[in-house]
Amino acid sequence: MILFYQSNFELLGAADAAAVVPTAVTAASVFMFAWWVARSLQTGDLEQGNEWRFDVSRINDLRRNDSMYRLFQPVIRVLAQLNRGAFRDFLPNIYREIQAAGLPRTWLPEEYLAKLQLIGLLVSPFIIAGCVQWMGGFGIVMGVIFTFVFIILLRRNLRRKAMIRLTNIKRRMPFMLDLMTLLMEAGTTFLHALEQAVGEYRGHALSNEFARVLTDMNLGKTRRQAFESMRDRLQDDEITSIIGSMLQAEQLGTPLSGVFRTQADVLRMKRSQRAEAIAGEAAVKMLLPGVLVMAATVIVIIGPFALNFLIFGFNID
Repeated sequence: MILFYQSNFELLGAADAAAVVPTAVTAASVFMFAWWVARSLQTGDLEQGNEWRFDVSRINDLRRNDSMYRLFQPVIRVLAQLNRGAFRDFLPNIYREIQAAGLPRTWLPEEYLAKLQLIGLLVSPFIIAGCVQWMGGFGIVMGVIFTFVFIILLRRNLRRKAMIRLTNIKRRMPFMLDLMTLLMEAGTTFLHALEQAVGEYRGHALSNEFARVLTDMNLGKTRRQAFESMRDRLQDDEITSIIGSMLQAEQLGTPLSGVFRTQADVLRMKRSQRAEAIAGEAAVKMLLPGVLVMAATVIVIIGPFALNFLIFGFNID
């Protein structure tokens, strides 16, 4: 009897120990995860080490302004290191789109691409689970394919943001040039006219770009260097033409007010030409839907007669 109770006690002790170990591991995992999240959410600056000072300042700015970078900084940096070698030829274009989309200048292209890849990896379990539930075992392969497609769509979304922002800048540019023309003809200097125009259109993408030009000049860049930086950021043909005319007028001594008026007229004319081109393309784009609608109408009208003929044959009565 004593041996029986002793064996039962040993079995109960082993069972309790077996139940305690997973619980302790789970509790430790939850504690470590909570500690990691709490540490990641802290926006404290990194200490200056042997790294380049600007890089540390850039990382600190990203940690303050982007919560995802703050949470997954080690993972993003590892993926960025891989992207430098795998997508070396695409990084300059991605950086131009980051600048044109108005994102913080502290983003490096490989880091922003790593952020998009990380978003895709975080969403991938849900995509794969949905595909497996829908298609069974083959859904794993389709889930991986859909994850890559999702990352590509995120990348295209960056390009779409850049195009929309450039379009908004070009739409507002003639009005800003008109305002600067009026101010300069009234006796205001170029810098003062630019400051007033930036204040008038505050919050718009065009105002933000010219505000960066003013900031660059206040930091010691020449007017030519500041506007060349703006041209390199946006890399649009119309904006490049305006900046080139402005720099050429400054070099030749031509009054900038006349240049601004001419460029504003040119932008309005190009805008009208784009509208006419879009209207001309609309007729071609509507051709296929029109044909499909006509075909559907013909089927709806003639279909009952055709079915009647196929079923009952030709009957005069």
